Amino acid sequence: MTDFSSSFSISASGLKAQATRLRHVSENIANADTPGYRRKTVPFETVRQNGGTEGGVTTGRVRLDQNDLARLYDPSHPLADETGHYAGSNVNLVIEIADAREAQRSYEANLKMFDQARQMSGNLMDLLRR
Repeated sequence: MTDFSSSFSISASGLKAQATRLRHVSENIANADTPGYRRKTVPFETVRQNGGTEGGVTTGRVRLDQNDLARLYDPSHPLADETGHYAGSNVNLVIEIADAREAQRSYEANLKMFDQARQMSGNLMDLLRR
């Protein structure tokens, strides 16, 4: 039964990691028009189980995208400098939507894996009861 429990924990770790990623993507989209906002990215790291085998996945520390901020021209903006420019955000909505879709599909795949392991475990228990 340890194979079933490890498959549950691996898929659950994937669900948690993709949920975290989706949360940061939604924060990026919400702050796309915030001056000076830097896009957040979340790296994934492999988790090693007790015996040294690779298990699930976890999220690393949140990183801020170091690409240049957009320079916007609006002399009436309170943050504008003497040339009328201010620093916008470096969030690209097309990239964020693609990341959100990728995270959603990965989440669904982990959910399907969890459900398959649950069904297999249930079928095994039914066979053992006979």
